[in-house]
Amino acid sequence: MKKVVTFGEIMLRLAPQEHLRFSQATSFDVVYGGGESNVAVSLANYGVPVDFVTRLPKNDIGDCALMEMRKRNVGVDKIVFGGDRLGIYFLETGAVSRGSKVVYDRAHSAMSEIDEGMVDWEKVFEGTEWFHWTGITPAISQGAANACLEAVKVARKMGIIISTDLNYRAKLWKYGVEPEAIMTELTSYCDIILGNEEDAEKHFGIKPEGLDITTQGEHVKAEAFLSVCQQMMEKFPNAKKVITTLRGSLSASHNTWAGVLYDGETMFTSPEYNITHIVDRVGGGDSFMAGLIYGLLTYPDDDQNALNFAVAASALKHTIKGDANLVTIDEVKKLMGGDASGRVAR
Repeated sequence: MKKVVTFGEIMLRLAPQEHLRFSQATSFDVVYGGGESNVAVSLANYGVPVDFVTRLPKNDIGDCALMEMRKRNVGVDKIVFGGDRLGIYFLETGAVSRGSKVVYDRAHSAMSEIDEGMVDWEKVFEGTEWFHWTGITPAISQGAANACLEAVKVARKMGIIISTDLNYRAKLWKYGVEPEAIMTELTSYCDIILGNEEDAEKHFGIKPEGLDITTQGEHVKAEAFLSVCQQMMEKFPNAKKVITTLRGSLSASHNTWAGVLYDGETMFTSPEYNITHIVDRVGGGDSFMAGLIYGLLTYPDDDQNALNFAVAASALKHTIKGDANLVTIDEVKKLMGGDASGRVAR
């Protein structure tokens, strides 16, 4: 299997233990993660050769983030260095009817000060089959958006498969631009587009016909998203597949989880998982994306199986603390086969 490359920011995550509020915390658990690094870790865990590209400060905290990637068998030799600080985010984990909260502290981070010309993309993409970016990266800064555009242009020229997770982040688009123009240009280069109903609406004004997602409760109907997929393919003719995750939220601790994949002709629908005791939902979408990339590379002629793998993998991620999904292929296949018993493997 040829190499996958992901591009984005890795951050220091600081979270009060268990379900404490920020105001109750006397210490914070430390995790390193971010949308694109989470995808890289999952893929490496599945045995896929993967490089993560970012910009890190040359200090002890940057070295810790680098060490975390190395520990997970992610390639780091294409990372560039500069700037003064690693971005930080604080996570307060919700429960039942109290949702989780995220507070960002990533202004003037090393990655936010990246720009075009800092990464030799032709060298990065040597031997690469797939390039993945998310909507988080261009939301960080104009320079990060410039670097991302530079990357997708080179990847397209080199015939590399390009994917995106649209990942709308309202708290990040703060540098005086309209997200739609930037995201439309970047997404126009993509073969594979992943997003939920909020991503499509906030970035492009595309929404499900006749659906209010806040009233869906436990079961989100896959059929309602056919119009979103069709509108996305009409807007982005280079897209070969449009994928949507379907999260039904009974509470912060109890979700249903499924997905749909549209290839321009057929709408594939996954099984739905009932996740009754969420340990950590941060990184759930990233684990889905990684599972999807693995599935599409492993089962190139079986979109249904690729989708099912992605949904099962990300359902399992909800049981793992931290940003990254650390499950094995065998564990995913076990759940895909119907074994959700959680019995001890002896």
